[in-house]
Amino acid sequence: MLVRDYREVPLQDAGVDGVKVRWVISVSEGAPTFAMRVFDVEPGAATPHHRHPWEHEVFVLAGSGEVVGEDGTFPISHGTTVFVPPNEKHQFRNTGNDVLRFICVIPTVPDALPK
Repeated sequence: MLVRDYREVPLQDAGVDGVKVRWVISVSEGAPTFAMRVFDVEPGAATPHHRHPWEHEVFVLAGSGEVVGEDGTFPISHGTTVFVPPNEKHQFRNTGNDVLRFICVIPTVPDALPK
C-alpha cells in the first residue's frame, strides 16, 4: 500500500504553457491497470484540444473553468466530475482567477504513460 500527500510528487511540465501534472499513481508505484494524475492549469491556460483512444475520469478539486467536448462547452468547478469517452476530442480551460486543479484517471496504456 502507498499512502502519501500528492504534493510529495514533483510537478512536471505537461507539454503546454501553464499546465503542469503530477503522476501520483502509475506503473512506477505498481499500479497495473490505472494511472492517477493531478493537473494544475494556470489562469488563462488550457490543455491541448486533442483526442486519443483511451477514456478519462476527472474530478475537479479547485478553481473554475470549462471543458470542451464534442457536445459543447460545459462549466466546471470544485466537485464537478467529467467522463471523456475514448476518441472524443476534448480540452480543459481555466477561465477563473486561481489554479484549476483536477484529478484525471486513465488506463495504463503505453502511449498515455509518462516518457
